[in-house]
Amino acid sequence: MDWPHDPDGDEGSEGRRKYGQAVLAKKIDEGEDFPLSQSEFVSEHGDEPIRIDYETVVSVSEIFEHVDQAEFEDFPDFHKAVGAGLREADYWPYRLEHA
Repeated sequence: MDWPHDPDGDEGSEGRRKYGQAVLAKKIDEGEDFPLSQSEFVSEHGDEPIRIDYETVVSVSEIFEHVDQAEFEDFPDFHKAVGAGLREADYWPYRLEHA
């Protein structure tokens, strides 16, 4: 894929030290961006790469195809909705096993 920046550079996973939601969080200014519109966020960042795990890189827009919420009131609201979308898309590499 021809990304607008290196998925593992400073704008991405920072040398594979950050993944998924941690990379998305770097694109948000918590003090200025909320409430945050999904459509505006995807319009601005949709073609940027997000490293999901050691072998998977997807675009912001691919992740948000699975996020149902149109607007996020605050950072926790954003993380909950995006986390649900990541799990729905099977982009969440960790599974909680119930006994």
